Amino acid sequence: MKVEFAPLNIPLRRRLQTAAVVQWVFSFLALAQCCLAAFVLLCLSDWWIVGALYAGWLYLDRDTPTCGGRRSHWVRNWTMWKYFRDYFTISLIKTVDLEPNRNYLFGFHPHGVLVAGAFGNFCTEASGFSELFPGLTPFLLMLPFWFRVPFFRDYIMCGGLVSSEKASASYLLSEPRGGNAVVVAVGGAPEALDARPGALKLQLLQRKGFIKLALKHGACLVPVFSFGENELFDQMENPVGSALRRVQDRLQRIMGVALPLFHARGVFQYSFGLLPYRKPIHTVVGRPIVVVQNSSPSKEDIDTLHSQYIEGLTKVFEENKTKYGISENQHLSFI
Repeated sequence: MKVEFAPLNIPLRRRLQTAAVVQWVFSFLALAQCCLAAFVLLCLSDWWIVGALYAGWLYLDRDTPTCGGRRSHWVRNWTMWKYFRDYFTISLIKTVDLEPNRNYLFGFHPHGVLVAGAFGNFCTEASGFSELFPGLTPFLLMLPFWFRVPFFRDYIMCGGLVSSEKASASYLLSEPRGGNAVVVAVGGAPEALDARPGALKLQLLQRKGFIKLALKHGACLVPVFSFGENELFDQMENPVGSALRRVQDRLQRIMGVALPLFHARGVFQYSFGLLPYRKPIHTVVGRPIVVVQNSSPSKEDIDTLHSQYIEGLTKVFEENKTKYGISENQHLSFI
């Protein structure tokens, strides 16, 4: 394989963009492990009392990830996130105004490999969420496991990440004054295993938990489609039924996280590595589906709203696909 090296005269601005993305990929893939190792070493060192005090803090603070988290406006507005945004060119597109006196459940599609669009748009202010949707506070759901990792949990909560436990979403969607926007990557870990350039297959037909949640709390459902999300990484071929896919599915069921074998480019060369390609991401926030609260929804109620949601998501995709590089004859498929 011929290696294509990056030129030496790259502008400082682009180098800073790459550095911001290196930090983000590192945070996703290795920061939790480093934080856990640091905590263990702290407890085994002469500073063990600090580790003991932090362990006590973890116990007292154990419910915070399911009660709205602890966001930091300072962290969300770091200049680094603007470089992160510009590496891809991440943009957030509003379809209609959303009333701040309501609560919303955003369904984010597709999951992609590392949900770059969801992170850039909803865990930072780089794309201007607060200006586009004044009065709304976004919360991105993340697997509960990560909120048990010392230090790492505190860092991710700063961006507005909260636990994906049912109690966590219910807490936010039951806010009587409204103003909360809970963002869930509906396809979850299984969809990440199909994330590759050109993929338009979404895990949605059997995903109805978020629909039931919206009904129970009367939260408006908002379909969100992130064009370009699947273009950021290549992935080893793993068709359903293959040996690799069976291993991945089994590990996903055991660990709760997907393990896609992805690759793209490197820091100093463009031929291989774990950094995403410089591809634009356009995240379109669709029209809200008004939901009448129903504390005990029937299967028929859930199925009816689920069909409305699929129709709304399909509309978002079809109305915008040609603007963002998808041909007219390409369509979404649902599994």
